Parts: sequence; C-alpha cells; structure tokens
Amino acid sequence: MSGAEAIIIQTADSIDDCWQRIGVQGDRSCPELAAHLHCRNCPTYARTARQLLDRPLPPGYRDEWTRFFARETTETVGEGERDTVLIFRIGEEWLALPVATCQEIAEPRPVRSLPHRRSTAVRGIVNVRGELLVCLSLAELLGVGAAGAARSEGRLAAFQRLVVIGGRGGRTAFEVDEVHGLHGYDRGELGPVPATVGRSATTAVSAMLPWNGRAVGCLDAATLLDLIDRSIA
Repeated sequence: MSGAEAIIIQTADSIDDCWQRIGVQGDRSCPELAAHLHCRNCPTYARTARQLLDRPLPPGYRDEWTRFFARETTETVGEGERDTVLIFRIGEEWLALPVATCQEIAEPRPVRSLPHRRSTAVRGIVNVRGELLVCLSLAELLGVGAAGAARSEGRLAAFQRLVVIGGRGGRTAFEVDEVHGLHGYDRGELGPVPATVGRSATTAVSAMLPWNGRAVGCLDAATLLDLIDRSIA
C-alpha cells in the first residue's frame, strides 16, 4: 500500500464527515445549520480541518514523494533546453528579451528631456517609483519599428508600456507599443537572422523565434546592454 492510499484510509477511519451526511452535502437535517447557515461556519467543521492538518504522516509517505520528485527530475534530463523571453512590439517589429534581463513592466511615464544629448536614442529620464531612469528609444537604437508604430489592424487594442531592464551598468527603460508577455520555447526552435533585418538590429538580434505565425527577433541581452551603455556615455 502506498503512503497516499494509507493516508486516505486513515482519514476515512478517523474523521466524522457529518457535513456529507446531515450537512449541506447531505440531507440538511443537522440542527446546527439554522445557526451557522453553512457547514464551513460550524466549529465541528473547523475542528475536523485542524484534525486533518495535524494528523501524523503514515509510514513511508515522505519517502514515496521523495522518490516521485526524484524520478520526475531524472526523466526530464536530456530534453531540449528551454528558455523564457519577454515578447514585445515596437512599431510592426516583434522582439524578445531574456526574462532575466527584464526587471519591470510599468505604465508609460512622462519623459523629461535631457540637455546636450549626444545620442538620438536617448529620449530623457523617467520616474519609476521614485527612481530616475534613462529612457531610450529602442526603435532609434536598433533602427526598427518606427514606420509602422501607429498600425494595429487585426489586433485587439494594444497599450504602450515601459520596460525596465537591468545590467551591470544599472537600470534603464524603453517604451514599447505592446507587451505580449512571457513565452517559453525550446532552443531548437531558433532560426538564423535573415539578411532583411537592418544592420543596426543585426548586431543585437541573435536569432529568430517563430511565434504565432510571426518571426520574433531574439535580442542578445549583453549586446543590447552594451549598445545602451554606449548611447548613454
């Protein structure tokens, strides 16, 4: 007999499931229903719940589950390596960033311009929960997306968002036209970057990921953060 079976038998022998006989799940003949309206409000029901939680584990129960989870871990070894990315849209370009690089998704904030900006990719600074962050235009930095920024045919209403990312140089933010959310994929799904991708974007896009009938450009986090640091410097 397994630990799970033993615990079921032990539970059936040691509790009085009056709610199933004379309570709301039974014939409703319990005199306490008039005062408590429902079995879950009855002290007997609460006392039985505590009894279930406090009961000792049957012999072998812990070992059985230890073997179960160990077996699951062993069986997954050797499968295709999986990663998770945040997928978002800039104009008509769908891009993805490793989820470890993305620290926060926020509502759009007013962007305060900075004097004497050297890079057109730097839009200014934004206040994210009291922290002033440099806000960039990823479209300008990578040379993608700007042409179709206003188009949304065939899609539900999309909302602009502020994506906050972080690296060794600190946190920065950039605006996107839409955030799809997180997407897990097998690394074997990745394809090469086509020659049609712009030269600036090619330096940061490491692979293409098929998703919902589209080709999503997977940004290399280290390369992107380096581009950002150089644009701010």
